[in-house]
Formats: sequence, C-alpha cells, structure tokens
Amino acid sequence: MGFPTSGRAVVAGVALLSSFTVWAPAAMAAPEAAGSAASEAPAIDAAGVREALLDAVALGAPGAMARVDGAGGTVAEVVGERSLGTGLPMDTDHRFRVGSVTKSFSAVVLLQLIGEGAAGLDDPVNAHLPGLLPDDRITIRHVLSHRSGLWDYSNDMFAQTVPGFEAVRDEVFTLQELVDLSLSQPLTVEPGSAYAYSNANFVVAGMLIEHLSGRPLAEEYQERVIDPLGLADTGYVHPDPVLPGAHIDGHLTPDEAGAPLVDSTEQTVSWAQSAGAVYSTPADLNRFFAALLDGELLAPEELDAMLTMAPTDATGTRFYGLGLRRYDLSCDVSVYGHTGTVQGYYTYAFTSEDGERSLTAMANASNNGAVNTALGGTLEAAFCGAEEPPATARFAPAAEPDLPPGLARN
Repeated sequence: MGFPTSGRAVVAGVALLSSFTVWAPAAMAAPEAAGSAASEAPAIDAAGVREALLDAVALGAPGAMARVDGAGGTVAEVVGERSLGTGLPMDTDHRFRVGSVTKSFSAVVLLQLIGEGAAGLDDPVNAHLPGLLPDDRITIRHVLSHRSGLWDYSNDMFAQTVPGFEAVRDEVFTLQELVDLSLSQPLTVEPGSAYAYSNANFVVAGMLIEHLSGRPLAEEYQERVIDPLGLADTGYVHPDPVLPGAHIDGHLTPDEAGAPLVDSTEQTVSWAQSAGAVYSTPADLNRFFAALLDGELLAPEELDAMLTMAPTDATGTRFYGLGLRRYDLSCDVSVYGHTGTVQGYYTYAFTSEDGERSLTAMANASNNGAVNTALGGTLEAAFCGAEEPPATARFAPAAEPDLPPGLARN
C-alpha cells in the first residue's frame, strides 16, 4: 500500500519495533583475499546491526533494514514499517531510492568510457563539452572527486526542506539547466585545490557520459553495469515519478519540530539525475560494490584511480576517491562505497577492500540527522563484530554532505 501523491502529509503512527534475522549460507563462497581470510574476519554482529536499526526507528524513521553478504552467508535484519501507518513490515527484497549511491554508478560508467579511450581523466571538461564550465582548468578527475569548485545548486533549492521538495518533485530539468543553476554562483574553491561536495559535479559527469557514448544515461547504466552484474532490481528511473515494482515508501521529515512526515516516494528526482536517481535493493547494491572492488567493472588503471583517496575532513577516517567513499573503522578495516540521501531515504552501502563482505543499510526517512547517524552504526557491527572498541576509536557516522544544510546530509 502506498501513499497518495496529493494530500502529502502522513499522520504519524506507531512504528513496528519487531525485528528478525535471516541467515543463509553462501552456496559457493569465494575464498577470501590473501591476508584477509574468512577465518580472520570478525563475525558479523547481527545483534549490533539490529540495535542500530532499532535506534533509527526510535529516532523517527518508520522503518530500517540491513543486509550483510559475505563468504559465510547472508545476515538480513528488518525493523518497523515500509510504509508508515500500514503495518506492512520492512522487506530487504523491496526496492528503494539510493540517492547519492548513484554517484558510484556514474563514476564507473564514465571511467569505463575513459578506459576505452573516449576521454582522458585529466582532460578539461571543456575539451569535450566546449564552453560548459567557466574555468578550463576543471578536469574530469576534479568533477569525479568533488574538487571542481562547482557550487551545489541544491543549497538554494532545498533551503526549506518540504517546500523545496514540493516545488521540484514533479519538475523535469535538463542536465544543462542544472549546470546553469550551479553557475549562477561563483566557484567555491580553486579547481583541484580542495574537496567540496557538490551534486553539480555528477550532473556534469552525466553530461559527459551522454556526450562520450552518444546514448542516454539509462542505457549506459543498463548495459555497462546493471545487465552484466544481473542486478534485476536496480534501475535508473527518470523522469517517471513512480518507483517501479515492490518498493519501500520514503518519508521526509519537515523542518518544523513535531510536524507529520511527508510521503516522498513519488518524485521525478530530476533535480539529481546522474547524481541521485538510481533505485536498487540491498542484495543488488552489495553485489555492485563487491564486484567493483573485485575488479569486475573496471580495468586496473581506472580502478586504481577510483580508489586513490584524499581526506574529506580532519578525523583521519573519511576519504573520497572518484565517486567512492572510504571509511576507516575502529577495527583497522577500511570499507569502500557510498552514502545516499534522497528525499525519504538514507542509505549506507559499503564493502570491504577485498569485496568479501558487503553491507547495505537503509532507513525510510530523511532530513533527520539522528536517524542518519544511528543507521551508520551498522558499519561497525557488520565489519568489526561484537567486540566493543574504546569510545574514542569507534567510527562516528556523522552526517556528510549529499544535500544542503536544511537537510540532514550523508
């Protein structure tokens, strides 16, 4: 059961706090990479994963779910409702909007084109899209690493969370129009000088994909990533506002304290497109990131470039490569993937360096930083196990920018 697209406010109900664990052994588990054998990896802390999901629901999400896939099998946890007030339980087989996890898909497609000789990573963007950007120094590498200085147009678009969303939920933008919105403001940093997250970067990446390939974005995602990996529940949907198939409903938290959640499931996501319009499931996202780290999607040179990381803050635990994040956890494990925020959904999708263990966690609420932070607690439980690290060592999943300050970012 979904919510209507008019009369958007959702009356808060009592969330289901029940949860369950599903464990299934891997039929033909691949051996762990050298130096990271399955016997050496900490056991998945299923109780810790569940606790993080329960916290996310207690803090305001209608529901939350997580799936961990590894050499030993699968652990799946669900808590709460997939559609507020319906009593329908969360389901890890249902689709949801992955938000900025889309950026990893876009980076893979563009890097494949680069590997085929269609462009060079250090080519100026304007060499392929003449006159698009105001500075010829901005390269494709700068765009994929958020070091271009392009201003994030969503800062103004969503300065007021719900009014901003309602103003664009049915709109259809061209990629050029989104770039023009970004260029209404000056560059935020000198090209290449500093990390400055901006959705505009991956709008430009989308334009490059279409220009270099001569084909629409949806076709490039499908033929280069989705079909080769058999991601049956993953797609790029734009501008159709309907999330196809069995799916999780999204819920947007208004800025006003105590206001009812707003159903945000149906939306064009045209404001994001190649920066955020992919949908998927936990199983598919785990397969995608495991395949990426295992070298199934990119040649070694392009994968090495994607994995070349620079710090994004002063914690020494957060890094960004080319459309890919790295988090360094308390157990000396580094995980690679991306976070996602789109109206109504928070996502963490990460895999170990050898691709042998992958986690996707999702809560169906956004603009609630406490929910986002709680959901991030699944990382330590999934990859570090049950041993409690010192408080100062535990990775802190504080919000990072996918959306502007008016929204809780991740």
